[in-house]
Amino acid sequence: MKKETIKIKGMTCAACSARVEKVIEKMEGVKEVSVNLATGKATLLFNESEITLEEIKREISKAGYQPVDILPQENIDLDQEEKDKESKKLWTKFVVSAIFAGPLLYLSMAPMISAISFPFPEFLSPMIYPQRYAILLLLLTIPILIVGNQFYVVGYRGIWNRSPNMDSLVAMGTTAAIIYSVYEVINILTGNLHGPPHLYFETAGVIITLILLGRFLEAKSKGKTSQAIKKLMGLSPKTARVIKDGKEYEIPIDEVELGYRIIVRPGEKIPVDGIVLEGNTSIDESMLTGESIPVEKTQGDNVFGATINKNGTIQFQATKIGSQTALAQIIKLVEDAQGSKAPIARMADVVSGIFVPIVFIIALISFLGWILSGESLVFSMTIFIAVLVIACPCALGLATPTAIMVGTGKATEYGILFKGGEALERAHQVETIILDKTGTITEGKPVVTDIITAKGMDRNQLLQLAASGEKGSEHPLADAIVKNAEEENISLKKIEGFMALPGKGLEAEIDGSRVLVGNKKLMEEKSISVIELEESFEALADDGKTPVYISVNEELAGIIAVADVIKPGSAKAITELKNMGLDVIMITGDHEKTGQAIAKTVGIEHVLAGVLPEGKSFEVKKIQDAGKKVAMVGDGINDAPALVQGDIGIAIGSGTDVAIESADIVLMGNDLSGVVTAIKLSKRTIKTIKQNLFWAFGYNVIGIPVAAGLLYVFGGPLLNPMLAAAAMSLSSVSVVSNALRIKNFRKD
Repeated sequence: MKKETIKIKGMTCAACSARVEKVIEKMEGVKEVSVNLATGKATLLFNESEITLEEIKREISKAGYQPVDILPQENIDLDQEEKDKESKKLWTKFVVSAIFAGPLLYLSMAPMISAISFPFPEFLSPMIYPQRYAILLLLLTIPILIVGNQFYVVGYRGIWNRSPNMDSLVAMGTTAAIIYSVYEVINILTGNLHGPPHLYFETAGVIITLILLGRFLEAKSKGKTSQAIKKLMGLSPKTARVIKDGKEYEIPIDEVELGYRIIVRPGEKIPVDGIVLEGNTSIDESMLTGESIPVEKTQGDNVFGATINKNGTIQFQATKIGSQTALAQIIKLVEDAQGSKAPIARMADVVSGIFVPIVFIIALISFLGWILSGESLVFSMTIFIAVLVIACPCALGLATPTAIMVGTGKATEYGILFKGGEALERAHQVETIILDKTGTITEGKPVVTDIITAKGMDRNQLLQLAASGEKGSEHPLADAIVKNAEEENISLKKIEGFMALPGKGLEAEIDGSRVLVGNKKLMEEKSISVIELEESFEALADDGKTPVYISVNEELAGIIAVADVIKPGSAKAITELKNMGLDVIMITGDHEKTGQAIAKTVGIEHVLAGVLPEGKSFEVKKIQDAGKKVAMVGDGINDAPALVQGDIGIAIGSGTDVAIESADIVLMGNDLSGVVTAIKLSKRTIKTIKQNLFWAFGYNVIGIPVAAGLLYVFGGPLLNPMLAAAAMSLSSVSVVSNALRIKNFRKD
């Protein structure tokens, strides 16, 4: 299977995107297709052995649309230039159209309201000089039709290809007005007209002008929805300073290869991903994580392209370049999310696919109904034009994708990556949050928290003996004790003999002394009394820490406690999740006492302790079976099955690649505040989508009957086609503008 994204030009409304989707869907070998009106792109999944991309493009062309290749990431500016060019083109067309539409409207309306002394030149009076008046209106209309020719080309091509769209409705409505008006002009010129002329030139001219204005405003608004991608693209530096044979060379970023040694000075951007070889610094990684506090970096630490080096000079080795870098992967994820569809969009897609034909049928029935009821041809045609022009499938098609584009773009500012519209939608439905303990609530790196000495033992001496013995161990607790000694600049002693005692601890000979480091069971086996510190040992265990005894020559020397410390923001984030009405559960492989101690500290009441890695997904399923929507949050390889099992899998960005790959949402930051922000942003985006769909459906449900003359039946006014055109244009602009309000979202 091959996945491809292609850009499609010529789609003007939801009926267009629905048509393209149907055309591609029917092709043999195409497994999935999603056409996004807001981005103007189609995402395809197809079998290369059954069909080629060129064949798909040919079929799109036959349907009346133009497929083009996606510009590579480096050429995003060209894509933006194209959008800007399109906006300027629409603005120029609107201005030209308005220059002629203004006088056209004035000349058409002024004679009707001359009773209020509207100034009107007598030599153009339709009653005295009807031929002169009619020809002038026709001449003013022709330039408007020329600049608005796209509506007729695209609209009638859609009808010819049996896929009528928004332009088809505009084309049919204004064509009816023009044909009738030209017929009236011929009658005037041949002397066959008796009474005042009924000309509809201003209706056609003003409708086209207003719709051009609407298209311009829509294009400008849609351009703003994709600013997040452009902002990300602009982050990457254009050059890198590499070291070869002891000399520095500045080269284009595209020429950097894996393994190159790169130097970065204070204030400069990191060009590509790599690992620090020399130097110490702090780096602003806010573009990745959303967190503004710089991160300390030293030898062996990872650095990421486009982050900013703050205060030290470092040299690092390039480990990821081009499309492999973290920034490139983020951009890809955001593009995929913005191009995808949320399930909530399906209803709008179904309606959009049959919308235009239904509107045309309603317009025709309304026209015939009024004719048969005894109304004039002029009256009935006004109804026909108004119904065609007021209908707006554009608003339906833009309601969901624009909100998703802005929502996913806003999420990247806070270091949150949604893997598609479906993940964005499902996140707001979550009722239960399951948090893995290690690496999610806690740092995932055990540290020494307490050092308690027995009588006659010096603190530093105790740490020195324990660390010297643990130096030969591979246990995580041993690593914490050794690291603590190194941080306190305590030199380690040479070990004469070392023996690991699985499940108990270790035995070593240091400076002729027999040293034991281990649990209570080891002390009991060696008949070493622990009464002096037994109370301290139990208290530390009750606090969720792991205490170990140290003895020297069969005498108790002290206790060193090790614990996986809680991340600074965990308790606050958990409180916020609970305030949002979510049930928060902690899951851990630790025993009950340790799990409960950690949970109590961060405010979690419900703990699933002693759960083996393979049992985590089973625990998630049990809660789902009780009817709850579950989000699983984790960072390790052993969390991957549970992340997949959850209705939403959320991976902490500091976690493993496997966890990140398995998740629906990736938090680039290293704390739980991102979970709160992701769910709140999801709720805000879905609320906006529902508002947009309500407006889009409501507008059409109310507007079309009013245009058909419903109010007139009950003694109300008749809808002028020009007002219908203005309303139609504003409906699309309002939907996009409402989606742009998501940009105002702020995390607490």
